[in-house]
Amino acid sequence: MTSSTSTGPLREQGNALFQAGDHAAALAAYTEALSLCEAEPERAVLHRNRAACYLKLEDYAKAEADASKAIEADGRDVKALFRRSQALQKLGRLDQAVTDLQRCVSLEPKNKAFQEALRSLGSSMHERVSTMSCTDSKVEQMFQILLDPDEKDADKKQKAAQNLIVLAREEAGAEKIFQSDGVRLLTRLLDTAKADLMLAALRTLVGLCAGHRSRTAAVLAELEAPRLSAVLGVEHEQVSLAACNLLHVMFDSLKEGLQKDFRGKEDAVVLTADLKVLIKHLLELLVLEGASAHGRDNALNLLIKVVPRKSSKETNNSLSLWVIDQGLKKVLEVGSTVCGAPGSLPVTENSRMSASVLLSKLYDDLKCDAERENFHRLCKDYVRSWFEGHELAGKLRAVQAVSCLLQGPSDAGNGVLELEGMMDSVLSLCASVCEAHQLVAVEALIHAADKAKRASFITANGVSLLKEIYKHSERDSIRIRALVGLCKLGSAGGTDFSMKQFAEGSTMKLAKQCRKWLCNEAMDAGTRRWAVEGLAYLTFDADVKEEFVEDKAAMQAMFHLVRSEDRSVLYAVASTLVNCTNSYDHEEPDPQMLELAKYAKQHVPEQHPKDKPDFVKRRVRKLLTAGVVSALACIVKSENPALTDSCRELISRVFLALVEEAEDRGGVVAQGGGKALIPLSLEGTEVGQTKAAQALAKITITSNPELAFPGERIYEVVRPLVSLLHLQRTGLENFEGLMALTNLAGISERLRQKILKEKAVPMIEGYMFEEHELIRLAATECMCNMAMSKEVQELFLAEGSDRLKLMVLYSGEEDEKLRRAASGTLAMLTALHPAICKRIPQVTVHWLEILQALLLSPSVELQHRGAVVVMNMVAAEREVAEQLMASETLEILSVLAKDDQDKPRVAQAAKASLAQAVAYGLIQPNPGQA
Repeated sequence: MTSSTSTGPLREQGNALFQAGDHAAALAAYTEALSLCEAEPERAVLHRNRAACYLKLEDYAKAEADASKAIEADGRDVKALFRRSQALQKLGRLDQAVTDLQRCVSLEPKNKAFQEALRSLGSSMHERVSTMSCTDSKVEQMFQILLDPDEKDADKKQKAAQNLIVLAREEAGAEKIFQSDGVRLLTRLLDTAKADLMLAALRTLVGLCAGHRSRTAAVLAELEAPRLSAVLGVEHEQVSLAACNLLHVMFDSLKEGLQKDFRGKEDAVVLTADLKVLIKHLLELLVLEGASAHGRDNALNLLIKVVPRKSSKETNNSLSLWVIDQGLKKVLEVGSTVCGAPGSLPVTENSRMSASVLLSKLYDDLKCDAERENFHRLCKDYVRSWFEGHELAGKLRAVQAVSCLLQGPSDAGNGVLELEGMMDSVLSLCASVCEAHQLVAVEALIHAADKAKRASFITANGVSLLKEIYKHSERDSIRIRALVGLCKLGSAGGTDFSMKQFAEGSTMKLAKQCRKWLCNEAMDAGTRRWAVEGLAYLTFDADVKEEFVEDKAAMQAMFHLVRSEDRSVLYAVASTLVNCTNSYDHEEPDPQMLELAKYAKQHVPEQHPKDKPDFVKRRVRKLLTAGVVSALACIVKSENPALTDSCRELISRVFLALVEEAEDRGGVVAQGGGKALIPLSLEGTEVGQTKAAQALAKITITSNPELAFPGERIYEVVRPLVSLLHLQRTGLENFEGLMALTNLAGISERLRQKILKEKAVPMIEGYMFEEHELIRLAATECMCNMAMSKEVQELFLAEGSDRLKLMVLYSGEEDEKLRRAASGTLAMLTALHPAICKRIPQVTVHWLEILQALLLSPSVELQHRGAVVVMNMVAAEREVAEQLMASETLEILSVLAKDDQDKPRVAQAAKASLAQAVAYGLIQPNPGQA
């Protein structure tokens, strides 16, 4: 049998971790102790402690279970009873929570915390009963009006529908609708085929399903997947979008049920089956001839959101594998559709881009070579099925499928491009007399020109062909695409000024033509998009950047395109802006390697003179004046799949460049930049999130955070800023994150609590030991503001901690700003906690000389802080006061006490110290003072 002594250290460790705010680590310690312990009384205590951890971690079901185990061992354990009551409240079981609280009060009748909690819970229950009784009659009324065939008052019906939607957003209302046979009645509304009633039903169902797994399963069983899929495919755009939103909510609720580890295996099997049934019908909708074009787009967008894993930390990619096997060819059917061809599926301008994004995300979700080989095989089989034996129409579909793959999983696209005869077909179709055929082929050639594998082949075979098309075609729609192909091939040198494919001046001529087409409003948005594609490549050249930012009409036309229906332009716009602001990654070449390269006669990259900082700064200003921020904010708000993670990263890079200068930050915030940066800092690639977080930090450092991020938005900024403190971030990112958090921590206790909840304090402490003096200073200043929170103050009281010692030592450093931050923290801590005053003489032998140096400082601010620390220490304990008065501190205080005129606050603190010393009888009163 394991003795309790062996689990004692683990329990103590758990207690210390809990006190330090590391609740997950404390939970792990208690759990390990439980695995070793068999003594019931000890196990009960550990269960009670784990319940406290689960409450902090917001896992209320587990908190209730652990508290119950402690209560089983000892029915009079008030701590366990109180913790269970808190968990039950959060789980919505108020009547049981009241029973536990009443038991607490009967066991400890004088405990005010228990009395207050019971009173508060009683009020909540009364409110809930009132709400429920009121809700009963409302629900019945709404359904009566909506389902009454004789009710002719349209306004009355519309109001009833709106009330039903609002009711469903509240838990009490949603539950009442559900229990009042609401799902069947809402199904009847859907079956009316009247748009207004269908919208009301769909939006009400969203309220019923949001965050509620069991209700979602019941709704799915009643409505059935085919009906939901059919509603998604209707011609009415708003109804289709509402159905898409409902399905997204249903997926989230079912997936959340799968992730709960307390669910049984049978539940998991049922939930997985439900998910697959829904996805199967979405895949079938993609190739359903009767489905609307926007319904098809909504189905693709939904699959993008719900199928691939959110992160590689999730180990299970079985859903993606299932969709690839069941539906890859269906997705390629949309991606290979040639608009206007006989029998083609109805699609929008965005459909092929959405198909490419879905294919890319599915491919990225694969974990091994075998899975990728299967993907490649399915793609090749599909393209072959069109390429072989279908004559011209089949070749067009095959080439269009290649384009779709090259825009998405390019490895798979390259593999298909290498099929025998495929590249020859692309080149021969480029010379077709039919505009539609030429469009398909030229676009495929452009996408292939992006890929390194095909670059040499295309340079050899495609450039002359594209030049011929560009010079001689009478159709602008063809010429503009040919020009983009030439632009892509011409930008192979990237930002290297010395690597240019075309003759001197050709790049500028191509860029001028792109800007001309971009500004031509007579052309459709889909064709003008290709002009931006061209600029995305040509703006690698600094001369092109300079001319572009001088052309206000071209910039405005580009920003206007961002707001058009064709969102496939987003990446090209973001790329152009990254080039203009030089916000791509710069690798500074090693001088020694440069010399070696020259000696070996190897190529040495060169920077264009117009890419130097002064030129970049001027370009940024011109973009800001032209309204770039509102255009970027519009892109970020887009829910379109074209806003991929890589596109988000480009936008984050641009924003970081836009806020580089402090004087520009206010304008960026005023035009919606601050709001747009928050989602960018929370989603996307790690690089993109970091760049956006750094831009937020720059704004927070120099602007008033409460104005820059009004209302609740200010709390959303905390997590991105804390992410800048991680060790893999650069020193500059660490520094700016600390500076920004210092500003936020000085605003309110609620913000400090948010910073604590994000587990930032251990990281801030870590940077207080940093060698770089600016980072060390920023961390100390941040800790100074955080120390206004009780939880942080308690860290300085913890036994065996060096935190207090560090603050005392930093109060004696040469750096005045560091001394100011550290001594300010000491002044506050000593005022609030007498125990800290008693410990200061114990932490370092240099404490007296550090305090005396503060009192003698030429800085009045430092003198005041030193005088306040001494005053608090003298007041805290006679022994400490005796040590101070026995030193030169007495003489210094006597001098400072006389300087009422120049330093009144310092003099006042010095007088208070002397007065307390007199009261202790340590010194005699000064007869010269009143």
